[in-house]
Amino acid sequence: MLHLDTLARRMRAHLAKVRQQARDHGDAGYTTETVLITALLAILALTVVGIIVAKVTAKAKGIDLG
Repeated sequence: MLHLDTLARRMRAHLAKVRQQARDHGDAGYTTETVLITALLAILALTVVGIIVAKVTAKAKGIDLG
């Protein structure tokens, strides 16, 4: 039990240190914001490509060669 208590204390101390470092750097949220916006744009682009592929495929299947 002593080891778990020591581990828990060290984890809390490390977490407090990381939180303080994040507070000290004013631009810390910029990276998260950039990642989220990039992910949303990637999802939007994949959706648009999927729609275009579906429409082209449907149009190609509708072509009558005979």
